[in-house]
Amino acid sequence: MNTPAPVVGAQAVARAARLLRLVSAGGSAGLTVTDLAHRANLTRPTTYRLLSALRSEGLVDQDDVRGTWLPGPELYLMGTAAANRYDVTAVARDIVRSLAVRTEESAFLSVRRGDETVCLLREEGSFPIRSFVLSEGVRFPLGVASAGLAILAFLPDHDVDAYFARHTDLGEHWGRPHGESRLRARLQETKERGYAVNPGLIVEGSYGVGAAVFTPDGHPQWALSLTGVHFRFGPDRQAELGRTLLAHAHQLTTRLTSSRVG
Repeated sequence: MNTPAPVVGAQAVARAARLLRLVSAGGSAGLTVTDLAHRANLTRPTTYRLLSALRSEGLVDQDDVRGTWLPGPELYLMGTAAANRYDVTAVARDIVRSLAVRTEESAFLSVRRGDETVCLLREEGSFPIRSFVLSEGVRFPLGVASAGLAILAFLPDHDVDAYFARHTDLGEHWGRPHGESRLRARLQETKERGYAVNPGLIVEGSYGVGAAVFTPDGHPQWALSLTGVHFRFGPDRQAELGRTLLAHAHQLTTRLTSSRVG
């Protein structure tokens, strides 16, 4: 059997794509070339060369005063063009807002992108003490935050096995509770309960619950989640929040199925 020839320039494209994702997640303050090089696991000269090429195409920009790198105007244009197909925020915004109003906690919509979740929407609850683990553009590996845990739990078993084979270092990077055996136990609990619980595993004292939102063919592509301080997520209220979350997730699944988004 012939082995497919490697695509010329594929490594450079992958590195550039990684930098674009990092710059997009850097927020309005941007990131320095040193920060980007470290996060992308690249040398500083290679990072600067790729960023310069992306800047010449308008995909990134550099702040003249701080020297930090920011998303460029071409990314906005591309995002606008892609929104008609992929953006669910217009369809989901009132449901996320309802979730925040009903629970008084911060509510979120996240989407699966490969082996990660990306936060698309955040709506603040009225409770004055809040958790700031998650905001628009923030990414987590599947299985780490409650949204990614909910999505991973409802993927087919072979996809879950393949995910763990690709990411043997989750426990090393995110702490022992994210090692495969303990994470698999939480996936099973999530499937039995219907929603995921993150008991302060990313930031101590910051709890989260998440529920998967499905495509018309039953694939978990999005998730709704709530975050807040630990004393607001006791066992009794956690169950109440889970029921509310599942009801909103079902509503959004039904709406997305009708609109055929994604």
